[in-house]
Amino acid sequence: MKRRLRPSPSPSTTRSVSVIVPSYNYGHVVSGCVASVLSQEGVDVRVLVIDDCSSDQTVVVGERLAQDDRVEFRRHAVNQGLHATANEGLAWADGDYVVLLSADDFLAPGALHRAVSVMEEHPNVGMVYGRAPYFSEDSAPSPDVGVWRGTDVWKGRDWIELRCRSAHNCISSPEVVVRTSVHREIGVYDPVCHHASDLHMWLRVAAVSDIAYVRGIDQARYRVHADSMLRSDAGPMIDLQQRRLAFDRFFEIAGDHVPDAAELHTFARRALARQALWRASRAYDRGLVSGSGAFPVRELIDFALDVYPGARELREWQGLRARRRLGEGRSRWFPLFVATGAGHRLRGHYERIRRERAGV
Repeated sequence: MKRRLRPSPSPSTTRSVSVIVPSYNYGHVVSGCVASVLSQEGVDVRVLVIDDCSSDQTVVVGERLAQDDRVEFRRHAVNQGLHATANEGLAWADGDYVVLLSADDFLAPGALHRAVSVMEEHPNVGMVYGRAPYFSEDSAPSPDVGVWRGTDVWKGRDWIELRCRSAHNCISSPEVVVRTSVHREIGVYDPVCHHASDLHMWLRVAAVSDIAYVRGIDQARYRVHADSMLRSDAGPMIDLQQRRLAFDRFFEIAGDHVPDAAELHTFARRALARQALWRASRAYDRGLVSGSGAFPVRELIDFALDVYPGARELREWQGLRARRRLGEGRSRWFPLFVATGAGHRLRGHYERIRRERAGV
């Protein structure tokens, strides 16, 4: 159950926000990232830029940025990786609220003030997020920010159920502001989860607090790289495996804090199995069962059976079995499967619109 609320009033006192900016070979963009933080109004900001042993000009840029009293710059002598760098930043953070912002992303104007206003008005809210439109390496982020139309607030358990039923991460990351006391309670990023450590973190936050979504207005801009899993055709298995790991680790470690944890865990596993089987079916629909660029069909099927033992009872299994009987050549043009693919694309389009408007 969610509550739809009006935009929150400005806090009676100015609150502090600690912003951690890990950077590895992002010397050409980190200045813009930090500028988007320092220009935030209505909050006191402190920024920590951590250069994880870059080979570019990051150290020169970072030292120049640190001439502003609000910015601290650190440089690692040896590359430590994103998780160690992020966790170092969390240990440093002493503001009322904390943000982890990649050096190539941006905060939208007013983002911190909106997030802080929500959490000041609603003490049970431990995390606020909002829209974070994507932009590519060779394009500038859109200047259209939008209008704050209010805030949706979920009980943490209800938000976890939504994540389990979809098994998707609806958050990019730069748009998130977390109450620092909540971070202290739940701990640091788990390096075991690797690509899905952010999803794992959001679930842990929701296990101990409510979650809020700022509607109608951008909170950040997220840069998508050419080698990102969002664009990669080689990442279906990695994506599924990492999301499975995030859910499994969450219920293993934090499940005692969540009512009906076993049922929710089953929701997540079933959703992952359905996605794996659908991807295997799409390999037949797109003629990518064999040859160059083929989908890992066998691995996808094995994953579905392993993550959810009842996978053979799912409708996606029946659809895949029908495609395998027809074979790659015939199933690609079979009218029913062409229509099914079109319907799936329409649902995907609708879900993207829903995530942008409602955050889930």
